[in-house]
Amino acid sequence: MRRKDEKIKDIRMVEGIERKEITDIEEIESIIKKAVICRFGFVDGDEPYIAPGPFGYERGALYLHGSLKDRKAELIRKNSKVCFEITTDVEVVRLKPGGPCDWMMRYRRVIGVGRAYILENDAEKSHALRLIIGHYSEGDFSFPKSELDKTLVVKVDIKSITGKKIV
Repeated sequence: MRRKDEKIKDIRMVEGIERKEITDIEEIESIIKKAVICRFGFVDGDEPYIAPGPFGYERGALYLHGSLKDRKAELIRKNSKVCFEITTDVEVVRLKPGGPCDWMMRYRRVIGVGRAYILENDAEKSHALRLIIGHYSEGDFSFPKSELDKTLVVKVDIKSITGKKIV
């Protein structure tokens, strides 16, 4: 436990550590492309609901999928406002020997907000699913109509996005 007279280290002042906001879209996209999971935040009445999962990306939009009976579908129908967070390159750094008060985290992160839309058109759904699958593997995939009909596919139009890195 930290004593009251101890000062919390300002990591901006630690030699060799860079803390910086990322506004360059190319650098933001490099984080998105490297990530494995995106955490989507939805509005559930007056409570937040977070759903981590696989995702796809193309400039200006993120895509996710699930079951049509999924809680995400219900929440999007009630309120299309969403937020998202993606983190990569996470590393615990021990600044000096000692306890966790002498540790910090290095990472690169993207956060943003947008509006979620449930895709109904089979061509749009297939495009989105190809982006999701393409984020994790190579190849061209097709999706049977029977699968498209029972799959929730969501497009999140990104309203704002920013990044941060501590490296």
